[in-house]
Amino acid sequence: MSLDISSLISEFAEEFFLGDISAIMDDLGDTSVDVLESPSDDIAAELVSDRSAYEKQKATLQTYLDSLPYECESIDVMQAKLEYIVGKLIVCAKSKNWLVLTTWDAILQCWLQMRYPMATSTRATLVRFYYELCLLPGIEVRVIRSWADMLYRLLGSKTVKRKLEATDLQLPWKPLWHVLYKELFPKSRLAEFQGNRNLNNILLYVAESCKRYFPATDIPDMLETFLPILTPDTTLTMIPVLTSFLPPTHTHIYLPVIFRIWEAFNSHIMDDRFLEFAGILAEEHVTGKEGLAGEEGGAAWKDVGIWTQEEWLMLVSKGIESLYVPVGSSSQNITATAVQADASAARQGSKVKKTISRISSLAKLFVYSMALDGPIRGDSASTLGSPNSQQMRYLAGSKALDSLDKLITSTESFFHPSNSGHWTFTLTNLLQRLTVEFADRWLEEQQPSCKTPVAHRLTPSLRRAFVDVLRTPAFLAMFSKDPFSISMAQGALRTMALLEPTLIMPELLERAYGGLEVVNETHRTTAVLKMLSGISLPLVSEMMWRPGQKHLLPLLELCLPGIDLNDPNKTICATLFIVSVMQHVKVGDLSMHHSGFALSGDAPGEELMEVDTEDTHIPEGVEMSPFVSLGRQEERTLVRESTAGFADWVTSLFRRVLALYENLPEEGGKKKTTGGKSEETVLKSIKSMLDVVTLHLSDQLFDLVLNLVFDYAATNAKSNAIRAFGQLVACLARAQPQKTLDKFLPSCISRIQEELKYGASSVRTTSTHDLVPSDTTLHWNMTILRGCLAYGAHALLKHKEDIINLLSLLLNKTKNERGYTGTAAIVTRVMHALSGVYPSDNRFVNKDVWNQPEFGESHNTHWGRLYEAKDVKVEWHVPSTGEVQFILDILDRTLARSTQHWDEVVRNDFCRYLLFVRSVWSGLPSFLKEGPKDVVHPCLDTETELEGLLVDHLDVKAGFILTDLNDPRYQQALQHRIRFGNVAHLAAVALRQIQGGEDHLDAVVAVVKAIDTYFLDYGMSRTDFITLQKNFAQSREVNRVSERQKENSRVAWVKRAQVYHCGRLYIHALYRRKSSLDDTLLKEDLAELCLSPYTRVRRLAQNVLHSACGSYVRATRYILPSIFNALSKGNDPDRIKGALYVLGNKGTAALTMSEPPLRRQYLVALLECQHEEKPSIQKLVATFSTECLIHLSEEVIRTSAYTAPTPGVEASIRTLEKEFSPAVIDGKLTKAAVECAAKRAERCLEETDKTVRSILEIASRPTTHWRYVHMAMKFLIGFLRRDAVAPPELVRFFMEQTLSPQPGIRASAEQAIVKTAVLMKIRAYSKTDDELWLCKWQSPFARIISINNPPAFLGQLYQPVNEVDGFYVDLLDTGFLAWTKTIKCYPVNLANTVSWDSASRQCLQAMRSFIGEGYFTQLATLWSQESSKASGSPHLHTENVVFMITLAKLFNGEHMHLILPIVEPLMTDADKFKQAAAAEILTGLLRGSKHWPRQTREELWSWLIPRFDVILTQAKPDTVSYWTSFLEHTLLNLDPRRFQPLVNWILSLHLDFQGDSAFSMTKALNIIVVFIDSVGVRFNGLSEKYASIFFDNADSNYAEIRTSIANALSLIAKYQWRPAYPSVDALLVACAESPDPLRIRQGFFSYHVQSIIDNLPKWKDERFPPPRVSQSRYDKVGLTMLLWLWVSLHSPEACLVRPHAMALLPELLSMSELSDNPELQKYSSAVLRVFSSVHLPPSLTHIVLENLVLAIQSSESWRIRLNALPALVVFFYRNLLTISSNGVLQIMDVLLDCLSDENVEVREMSSKTLSGVVRCSQRQNIIPLKNRFISLARSVKLPSRTHHDYGESLRKLHSAILGLCALIESFPYSVEPWMPSLTEVLARHATDPPPISTTIRHCASEFKKTHQDTWHKDQLAFDEDQLQSLSTMLVGTSYCLLQRTFVLSMINSAYACGSVRYWQCVLYSRLDAPAEQEEGFVSH
Repeated sequence: MSLDISSLISEFAEEFFLGDISAIMDDLGDTSVDVLESPSDDIAAELVSDRSAYEKQKATLQTYLDSLPYECESIDVMQAKLEYIVGKLIVCAKSKNWLVLTTWDAILQCWLQMRYPMATSTRATLVRFYYELCLLPGIEVRVIRSWADMLYRLLGSKTVKRKLEATDLQLPWKPLWHVLYKELFPKSRLAEFQGNRNLNNILLYVAESCKRYFPATDIPDMLETFLPILTPDTTLTMIPVLTSFLPPTHTHIYLPVIFRIWEAFNSHIMDDRFLEFAGILAEEHVTGKEGLAGEEGGAAWKDVGIWTQEEWLMLVSKGIESLYVPVGSSSQNITATAVQADASAARQGSKVKKTISRISSLAKLFVYSMALDGPIRGDSASTLGSPNSQQMRYLAGSKALDSLDKLITSTESFFHPSNSGHWTFTLTNLLQRLTVEFADRWLEEQQPSCKTPVAHRLTPSLRRAFVDVLRTPAFLAMFSKDPFSISMAQGALRTMALLEPTLIMPELLERAYGGLEVVNETHRTTAVLKMLSGISLPLVSEMMWRPGQKHLLPLLELCLPGIDLNDPNKTICATLFIVSVMQHVKVGDLSMHHSGFALSGDAPGEELMEVDTEDTHIPEGVEMSPFVSLGRQEERTLVRESTAGFADWVTSLFRRVLALYENLPEEGGKKKTTGGKSEETVLKSIKSMLDVVTLHLSDQLFDLVLNLVFDYAATNAKSNAIRAFGQLVACLARAQPQKTLDKFLPSCISRIQEELKYGASSVRTTSTHDLVPSDTTLHWNMTILRGCLAYGAHALLKHKEDIINLLSLLLNKTKNERGYTGTAAIVTRVMHALSGVYPSDNRFVNKDVWNQPEFGESHNTHWGRLYEAKDVKVEWHVPSTGEVQFILDILDRTLARSTQHWDEVVRNDFCRYLLFVRSVWSGLPSFLKEGPKDVVHPCLDTETELEGLLVDHLDVKAGFILTDLNDPRYQQALQHRIRFGNVAHLAAVALRQIQGGEDHLDAVVAVVKAIDTYFLDYGMSRTDFITLQKNFAQSREVNRVSERQKENSRVAWVKRAQVYHCGRLYIHALYRRKSSLDDTLLKEDLAELCLSPYTRVRRLAQNVLHSACGSYVRATRYILPSIFNALSKGNDPDRIKGALYVLGNKGTAALTMSEPPLRRQYLVALLECQHEEKPSIQKLVATFSTECLIHLSEEVIRTSAYTAPTPGVEASIRTLEKEFSPAVIDGKLTKAAVECAAKRAERCLEETDKTVRSILEIASRPTTHWRYVHMAMKFLIGFLRRDAVAPPELVRFFMEQTLSPQPGIRASAEQAIVKTAVLMKIRAYSKTDDELWLCKWQSPFARIISINNPPAFLGQLYQPVNEVDGFYVDLLDTGFLAWTKTIKCYPVNLANTVSWDSASRQCLQAMRSFIGEGYFTQLATLWSQESSKASGSPHLHTENVVFMITLAKLFNGEHMHLILPIVEPLMTDADKFKQAAAAEILTGLLRGSKHWPRQTREELWSWLIPRFDVILTQAKPDTVSYWTSFLEHTLLNLDPRRFQPLVNWILSLHLDFQGDSAFSMTKALNIIVVFIDSVGVRFNGLSEKYASIFFDNADSNYAEIRTSIANALSLIAKYQWRPAYPSVDALLVACAESPDPLRIRQGFFSYHVQSIIDNLPKWKDERFPPPRVSQSRYDKVGLTMLLWLWVSLHSPEACLVRPHAMALLPELLSMSELSDNPELQKYSSAVLRVFSSVHLPPSLTHIVLENLVLAIQSSESWRIRLNALPALVVFFYRNLLTISSNGVLQIMDVLLDCLSDENVEVREMSSKTLSGVVRCSQRQNIIPLKNRFISLARSVKLPSRTHHDYGESLRKLHSAILGLCALIESFPYSVEPWMPSLTEVLARHATDPPPISTTIRHCASEFKKTHQDTWHKDQLAFDEDQLQSLSTMLVGTSYCLLQRTFVLSMINSAYACGSVRYWQCVLYSRLDAPAEQEEGFVSH
């Protein structure tokens, strides 16, 4: 049996028992990232497990083909087309013609768009082919991105069922890793030239798409590769690599180590990645060992889903953190520590970017971990087990659901609108994602092919409990303040209403009636209307929720007042609701028919409906709720009776709409819009509503409405509602075209003729203008006519002659702009109605069902009916022979006449006739199929390009009307089309020839638009296709609960068919060939119009040109020469500007920059624009020159001239060839293509060299402006590449510009020299092409050594280097988790030199010759100038440093003797910029001396060492940062033993902590801190020594020094932390078995911290009195420790400080009470808050908890208790699931103690905390707690205030009252059974002295606020006395008592005055007393 949306609850026998309503969809198809992919779903026929994937694809295809009205290609034909496409791909790949290959990719996308089946093996080989393409080194990033996208399409997006399984395809991961590695860890000087090219993210995307196809046997090898290079500095890079590469099988191998790494780091990005990974794995392995991964690869189910208890607790804790809920008294976002940690994590920052929905992952995690895996917990508080019981019990028997329940319960109050904030969207998003994932899993487990073991599947009880958990927060959030949260809550409620309608619908309708009846709360009304539109299906379908249908009419009537022009938002919501319900309903009166089915035996759905097994009895005296489900017959009877109101409702609706139309503002503006944006939106929504309503009207009601509208049209002509009324008529015509046309056409024609006869629209105009009042009637009738003629071509035939005559009349007589545009709109509508292939029936049932008499008598049983794709019969309009002839007659009889007039120089006639012709053809996009064209200008370079490889469009059948070239009608229509093109051309020529013709803007614009129509109104435009796709996607999502659902509304399937048909049309609009007429229009007309002096014309023409170039093959190449000509000197500035805009278009620029000859023309043309002085042109040149730089790189040049071998691609081609017939490869074409390849590469390199020479010539001219020199410099840098040496003259030019006075040019020149040198080095070091492009070269100075004994190896690095056989290790990027097997080192004594080739030597000579005596003097002078750029902090210029490093490395220090004398005076100069220059030069020299001869290095050191002290002494606050930067840049990532003299000097610095000058002391200290950070792990030998110094001097008087100490301690701990296992295997074993494998629980400073803890009490006693208190040792040491904790907790390695923070916890609490030192108090509170919010392993939770509890219990200070309680709240919430039951009891005990605290603030804080704890975990103890508090309250009697026991009694009573209030507040949104009785207890004390009375009033007001939405229902839980008590609690005094006192006083007065009877009436009216009590009262 198969199930669907309406059978989600198969167990509800009384709701539905459906035999064959639906099945689950097999395959969702591709969700596109591009327009070519339809968003529609593949709806497979029936899921049968033994059917092949190919057969399922065929079944899916058949549903598409059956829905079209024309015959489509057979599978064999499409297979041949695929073979043809693949053949072209193979030829391109063999000839390495990558750019042409990408054009054939697009054709393959078109083929995939058609959804024809592809054999699994074919798909797998194509995936392998594209995978290998993505791995090609040195290819342009743009091209690789397109291949990655193609790979994604072939694999299929994340669908219900994957296109390929791991058994179908295996891909090698290592080649991808090698390509990715160089992107993630580029060589330092190479990195800055790569820019933001994003290739690493593209390759990671490829890895993520393909990871399931990487061999699972390679997982250990992956871990062996990745884990050793994962260090604290590379986590942000390597964690994405891990999650992207690891296959989702065999999780037992890698999950333990992943959780250990995750636990050890504080990182937001890591949390994102691992939560997403966990969500994927949870979904993947919901089947356990039974899934596709098998016994070996599948994950076993453990404690909770596939997770152990410890893993689950961590996952949920991270999830709780992700909600960002401000728990406790803090309103700030505590979890920001992880974000800050990421910001400071690595110097290089994370280059990996990916948007991850953490909430979606969390939802997956919860839903896919749910199963019956524990004992079931009872529902009521009284049945819950105590926490001490032996066995834990869980909600519905599911541990995951129980965790979710705790999470939702703990955050419930944050869903309420009154408590909204930044967290609201996150919380509501979680609700929505949870319901979506649950519905998805539920539906999946109903399929026969589901592999999930029955024991793991969701059950009805689980589903009910799940909905029960989420419904309260969803109901609260539906009234949220922001629209996004509202929509999320509505989405959640919609899904829950489909899952469990009986739980959701009654409450929802209660709120709906309340919201619609309240007129003054617009927000509630709109929220309710939106909500109702979401749950329309269960509302109208008796199969989903039987009581729903009878509410339809009342709700529709209530929403009518919502249609109000003054409130656009409410109107839109009201129309949305009407549309959503009306699309499932026939609007017709059933009350006249017999109820029941006695008269029709074959009632639809009778057998499918459930049978009432028992009568529904309502007890006597009980008022029946409207939401109670009655028997089926009773419900149907009520529904039938209610439909009698449809006629009144429909009449009221149309009258309300007409009234709204009357109040519209006047139409106006260029676009003739009605009012502003809001009015337009209202009109659109009303049109959509009327469309649906009229479509579903019964014949009787349609006639009623038609007459109503006709009468209105006949008696009115409203100028402000012309367009709107036309839309209304169009809605009627769409529903029943024949009736509408017959009704309106005769009267409209006669009125139009009459109006024209009397001169309407006779004044000639061509520009937009307001309506002429006398023309109102004409336009009123024209718009009605436009509406009538828009649909129903068969109806038009009947009035053929009338229509043709009318069109001729209008064409000749409407002469003002408004008139003839109206005529054009009419003719477009007519042509479209006649020629279009479109669905003609969008009703909710098939046409045959709609027309059945039985349906008309019982259509309520069909309401909400859903269809499978195969059951929908789509009714199409396909033009008949008569309609085609009608079109041809219009073309002959109107166009022939109109085109005779074009040559009149009458501007008005010109415009209107041209517009008429254009409008005719814009209505015929699919009338005439283009035949083969004679291409006059193919724009082919015959030497390097082949005609056979030119891309051709995919020719598929698309419903074109005339396709046969031999058909006379085809030729007749073709001649008209050619004539139209000629008319447009001649019109353009005429305007150019007329004097001042281009000034006739209206005429010129008309010509451009005509050309637009000629070129682009063919098939289907991209914009229209995207709109249709979105429309369909929206329609599809409205009625489905999951992507797996097979059934949907009929309209969704109709739209799917339309999208499929339009997709075929869209393919025809792509890759069209040009005829000679097309060429003429493109080049002579359109390109010229793009250069018009008028901006309006230019912009319009450019848009048309770019669109046309996107549709026609080689169109851009054809028009470029004329565009380049327009840039030459002497042209008008406007022409130049137009040409620049054309060339600067992104598509055009990408093409010109990828073709070498065009690239040269473009760049030279830009550089030659300096002759034009106009600022706007110069701005454009600057913009486009910057934008084209992304297309200027060595990869772009290599892509065009690729000659390297491609073994991977060749192997994939061989496999691909086997998939097809031998004819797949065209041998001759392949041979010719391979021959062309060599010529193409040669030509490309020649052109590139020519381009460089041309640019260099312009840049070298003395007349060239400096801005253009800078521009040329950037271009030239882009042409530098690693496979060719830069010409010496170019290098000399760069060297000259390094002395340019312009800082920008100088910086670029320095970068150019650096890039030249680096590429020279790479080329010299590389032996193969792969080494060159994959950065795998080996330096001649380096050696690779094995690491056999890691500790010994590390020990060597701490020792001085051996001068004989020692080695330096510069980059120590391993050895954190484990060690790599080898490492690169540099032997000390290595005499190797670089062997430069001759070209490189020429370059070096060019540089050397320019560096003379004065070069460095000039350079230092320029570098010493003040920078023009404002900078926040002083810093060294990186480009200067790297330039100096490059010169030092290239020339091995031969210029050192020139440099040092220049640097010496700069070092001590008072000018900070000169010191900066000195620091930059020295940094460059030291870094560049890496491979200098020893003697030269020693000379440098001997000069430098004595000057270090001088530098340090003279450093001032504004220059010291330059010298610390100097140290950092020098030492970073190099072996510090290279700089042993410098290291010795640093370590010899005296650290003074108690001196007089804070700055002097900080200088030395900061140098040490920078040194620690730069050398990293190599400092560990000295760590202990310096840590002791820092702890011993933690009592410094200066805040700066304390901050430096804190930073230093944090760094020392970071670098000391090295678990460093000898091998990855050892690491994996430790992670699986050891409790602390990464050694994060051992504090590195335990001895020092303990020493301080021991001394703190003594120091506290010795504190100075204020104001010297901050000078106390206790305060100074305390602040240092707090700063250290704060810095460490905000670092990625926050776990390292955790043991110390736990030890210091009691001291933190005691510091927080010291109000005499605000700084100490602030930091201690902040650290306490942050520490209590971090995730703790379960083993540490109880320790922290005990410390907190002990601190509260043992403290004598109430302030400590007050500060500790918020920390306890945060800690409890963050560790909700990890705190044991004993821990919770401890918390309860301490809270109950604090309720009796002497301090009122502590009591109130503990009451707040208690309510949260009870709500989250202590519901089973509510009754004992309630009894305890009540007995305490009753036992205390308040004595008089003067009594000595008064204070104690008040405290006791207050504690009892606070306890009772806490219990009430623990359930803020429900009324529990035990709650009403508490009101009587509390009311007695409402008048007690404060704080008792204030506590009770606050509790009552909170209760009122949280229950106001549901008070109509909640009040039923209270009896009359309890309600009175509640009122007393709220106001503090009983209103009843006041009232009776008032009564008695009035009676006494009345007796005295003699007016008893009068007062009797007055008083009883106040008391509302029953009448029978009246006499007794009077006698009293």
